[in-house]
Amino acid sequence: MAANEIATLGGGCFWCLEAALKLLEGVGRVTSGYAGGASEHPTYRQVCTGSTDHAEVVRVEFDPAVIDYRTLLTAFFAIHDPTTRDRQGHDIGTQYRSVIFTHSAEQDRTARDLIAALDADRIWPDPIVTAVLPAPTFWPAEDYHQDYFAQNPAQPYCRAVVAPKVAKLREKFAARLKSPV
Repeated sequence: MAANEIATLGGGCFWCLEAALKLLEGVGRVTSGYAGGASEHPTYRQVCTGSTDHAEVVRVEFDPAVIDYRTLLTAFFAIHDPTTRDRQGHDIGTQYRSVIFTHSAEQDRTARDLIAALDADRIWPDPIVTAVLPAPTFWPAEDYHQDYFAQNPAQPYCRAVVAPKVAKLREKFAARLKSPV
């Protein structure tokens, strides 16, 4: 059996990515956090100002024998808009950028190949602007951000933004979802 791998992905609010990606079979822990900035131990308040250069990201632990990296990235692209620079819907700023932080040369190749294929297939009317960069230090977000959607499903942002992304992943990846417990 292969060891678990790590993927670090940013595509807007980390609550959305965490809530959706953790539903996939083969995905273990999904941790919301920050990556890509220069300061150490950033806080949510600091990152929200856009001055730290950190992106809101999720660190996804996954079993490549169950879900391969390309499939994980395909799900990532399905639940956010990779064609808008530093923005997802009403969330605007560098902290909301679309970025794939790679942990190996193979992940880098896979990400770049998938982006080229999606652009060639003209899935979106505009080209993909998702950055592909080597993984920097990952800083876990504060505890109250972890599993946020599950703990706050009635919160207005969760109902309006997170829930539709979770529903979209459930629809597009129905065959790849974890079995209900």
